[in-house]
Amino acid sequence: MHQEDLVSIITPSYNSQDFIQETINSVISQTHQNWEMIIVDDASSDGTPTLLKEISKKESRVKYHLLKNNSGPAVARNKAIELAQGKYLAFLDADDIWFPFHLTNSIATIKDKKVPFVFASYKRSNENLEFVYSDFVVPEKVTYSDILKTNSISCLTAFVNVSKLGKEKMPLIKKRQDMGLWLTYLKKIPYAHGIQECHAIYRIRENSLSRDKKKLIAFQWEFYRNVENLNIFQSIYYMLWWMYLGYKKYKN
Repeated sequence: MHQEDLVSIITPSYNSQDFIQETINSVISQTHQNWEMIIVDDASSDGTPTLLKEISKKESRVKYHLLKNNSGPAVARNKAIELAQGKYLAFLDADDIWFPFHLTNSIATIKDKKVPFVFASYKRSNENLEFVYSDFVVPEKVTYSDILKTNSISCLTAFVNVSKLGKEKMPLIKKRQDMGLWLTYLKKIPYAHGIQECHAIYRIRENSLSRDKKKLIAFQWEFYRNVENLNIFQSIYYMLWWMYLGYKKYKN
């Protein structure tokens, strides 16, 4: 592959030793081989740093950076974005898995559709990679307003041509950092293009905060008011949409 097709993969890591080897293996298995995987470990207390050190010795395209203090996923992802050298940014969390064609298909779609931002559908599994949930099939297009209603762009399939859109950082908040980044890009372009084919496996962890909608309400409200600076009526409107679509998303 030409250097211009280099993909920088952004992966935050925290106490991920049980899953991250599978995640890295799914990157190594990509049909598009011109990539760098930048793993920023958020001061893990388990064996993750040792494991990453050993993996990077064997595979030079896997690069890791260790944070001295636990700072949260937004800081970890932003550090990886800062270090990225590629034309494209892809995002993959430390417990999720790509199918081998993900990078190839994403690049092809960007070039074919002439768009700078694409994302794809994905399968949903439990921790043991059993498909006990239905596939999440994304819409063909999403706008800024669509993402305020429900974030259908997942961190495991988002793919951005940063040579066109530039590098942007995630807001430094506890949750919804990825949503903040997508919205920043969608202020620059009319829409992001959705690929209906499943490109990845999203592993739903036990007791995941992202599934506890009651706990997330406060984060979502803060996001609307303090990150996107929506007025109270806009915030109520989008919150009602978010609650309704969130229920539908996780209804088996």
